[in-house]
Amino acid sequence: MSSPLSLRHYSHELLSHRHAHAQLVFGLSGQLDVEVAGRGSLVTRQTLAVVPSEAQHACGSKAGSQCLVLDVPPEHWLQQQLGQHLDATRRLLENPAALSLSPAQGQLVSWLAASPINDPVIAQQGAALLLASLANSAAGQLAPAGLPLAALDAHIDRHAAHPLQVGDLARLAGLSVARFHVRFLSATGQTPMDYVRNRRLQLARHLLQHSRLPIGEIAARVGYGSQSAFTAALSRQFGCTARALRRLRE
Repeated sequence: MSSPLSLRHYSHELLSHRHAHAQLVFGLSGQLDVEVAGRGSLVTRQTLAVVPSEAQHACGSKAGSQCLVLDVPPEHWLQQQLGQHLDATRRLLENPAALSLSPAQGQLVSWLAASPINDPVIAQQGAALLLASLANSAAGQLAPAGLPLAALDAHIDRHAAHPLQVGDLARLAGLSVARFHVRFLSATGQTPMDYVRNRRLQLARHLLQHSRLPIGEIAARVGYGSQSAFTAALSRQFGCTARALRRLRE
């Protein structure tokens, strides 16, 4: 049996293929763009991508990326090695996913990456440990990569006066634009740009009620080129004008 674990370096060249076995790709360094069955994600250190068997997938890295790859062995090996973790492992491998590792899992990945994984004992037992640990995610050791909402809010606030692109926010979250849009909508119930607009207007209301800045300057600080467009946006959002909001000081 060939080793289920391997170290791989990905370059800017885009690879696209499928294979009969499932695969887990763990980030070690750099950033790897991965698209599985039309779903994009970004694999970095402390994260992994799940590639189900027979799923068409593509990957590439503009600046280069080093990954530990687990080519999941056949069913009889899983049955022999995983015991009570077998069913959870099957569920894990059924659907494309971008996941984050716990600190302990990250340490295991790093240790295996530095080990002689061509040794069949280390490779097979290491693969079994990784799969069992991931299958044990119900205990909270592994969770879908969360959106860094606090960092996103801080970025929006710092750059509220300037044009903001979804791609800028996606990069902060370590996701492709398409994947970020889906995840953001699921997490907040808003599209990223709706969220940005609402965040800007909340900031504007705060400035109107807690500062003496002229309305035109506040409009510019939250990204509006004209005071009339700013007032119209406030009216749609809060049902009153900038001057009315200013009179409603908290």
